[in-house]
Amino acid sequence: MALVPGIRLGRYEIRSRIGAGGMGEVYLAEDTGLHRKVALKVLPTDLASNRDRMRRFEQEATATATLNHPNIAHIYEIGDSDGVCFIAMEFIDGQTLRELIHRGRADLPTLLRYLQHTAEGLATAHAAGIVHRDLKPDNIMITRDGHAKILDFGLAKLIEPQQTLVATDIAASEAATEILQPCSRPGAVIGTVGYMSPEQAQGSGSGSGIDARSDIFSFGCILYEAVTGHRAFKGKDAIDTLNKIIREPVAPISDFRPDLPNHLQRIVRRCLAKDPDQRYQTIKDIAIELRELRHELVSEFEISASPATSAAKRIAGQHSTSEGGPISDTVSPQPAHTFSAEYIVSEISQHKIAATVLSVVILAVAVLAGWLFASYSPSAAQINSVAVMPFMNETGNTEFEYLSDGLTESLINSLSQIPKLSVKARSSVFTYKGKQITPQQVAKDLSVQAILNGRVLQHGEQVILQVDLVDARTGNQIWGEQYNRGMTDLLTLQSEIARDVSTKLKSRITGAEEQKIVKNYTANPEAYQLYLRGR
Repeated sequence: MALVPGIRLGRYEIRSRIGAGGMGEVYLAEDTGLHRKVALKVLPTDLASNRDRMRRFEQEATATATLNHPNIAHIYEIGDSDGVCFIAMEFIDGQTLRELIHRGRADLPTLLRYLQHTAEGLATAHAAGIVHRDLKPDNIMITRDGHAKILDFGLAKLIEPQQTLVATDIAASEAATEILQPCSRPGAVIGTVGYMSPEQAQGSGSGSGIDARSDIFSFGCILYEAVTGHRAFKGKDAIDTLNKIIREPVAPISDFRPDLPNHLQRIVRRCLAKDPDQRYQTIKDIAIELRELRHELVSEFEISASPATSAAKRIAGQHSTSEGGPISDTVSPQPAHTFSAEYIVSEISQHKIAATVLSVVILAVAVLAGWLFASYSPSAAQINSVAVMPFMNETGNTEFEYLSDGLTESLINSLSQIPKLSVKARSSVFTYKGKQITPQQVAKDLSVQAILNGRVLQHGEQVILQVDLVDARTGNQIWGEQYNRGMTDLLTLQSEIARDVSTKLKSRITGAEEQKIVKNYTANPEAYQLYLRGR
């Protein structure tokens, strides 16, 4: 049943239709009680009327609703209004990972960051005994501020088969939708073709063959697609695709991206092993490897960009502006092409004067733009001053205020060990605690180039810390990272953040200086927590 704007389901008032899929239609609605936007997924009548499947789904959705993780879209409730069964969940304003992969043109380190955070969200669900079963790029949303959110936990449980799927059922499915629809027997839908695991493709959906390692295979399919831009398994139709998943090896990513490191190929290969015992056994291991790989890729890019910067500097010294003075002796690396003095000299001797003049003008504009960027953006040059703002306690419990305040103070102490970096003292920054203030105002008050913001969440013994480095002049984010650690890892967490931040501040430090930054004064995590409480 299509719903038009203005119709109410319980306390939810429909605003607009967002989309539709194999699990029903999705609407943007207003929660008139709490005055917030929500996404309402209205379940098809044939599914909602099957009480056995609804009961199993409600059990799993209830468990999913208890998950408190920034990378999992929260389920608010399962409701029924005049026979219409719906699920109210967190509304995510952004785009799907599929859109980002195929149309957004995000760079590889950014995509790996989204997938790393997706893996961390899955790890929390798996630790609670919850398997997604229908993981795909469409079920991962990227918010406007750059955070990954996993959708539709538990929905696959509603539609998983009650018996082993046979070939005739698959053949009757609508391959165009790429979701195996209910056919001759109720409950024959088992997942999304192209992303299900071999054990799902062979009809083990309702048996003991499905566990967290099935999600790992699906995650590998998403990782492959994000890296190459191509599906890992795609046949002529649904039958052919399932056959490839069960029997055929995936094409190496080097066939599409020979420039990528072998380490990434190994991660993909282990995720996509046909035998679950040969895959990664936990998604947390993948998250750790992706984080390390992403940092390596960023470091390699910065190193490879250095020669281009040097070449641009030499050219800048050989050319002048129309006023006759030098343009600059410092420019930022150009991402696409570099120019050489030898090339320009060659063009002068081989082409017409007009073409040569045009080349020189293009060169001048490029170098001037690089100079302006380097002069005015702290992200492109070394940052010499920073303010670590009081971290926000988003646990909802004031008893954990010591944690946010303590981590802030620890980072101030660690970063102050970096030579030639001015770090504002605790007494200066804590005057802003609990206040809404713009980066520009902080920059004006404290005379800093950058601001480090943080948000602390806690779920049981798990600490989730989001850290963002912001250009104090423009308010633009220079860098951001999410850290998921246990309470017993707080010691290494603050050291890890300090090391990452020092890298992003582009501060060159010696090995001895790094040791000062990451120095821990106790090896006892309980003692460290008591120290933070005491402070």
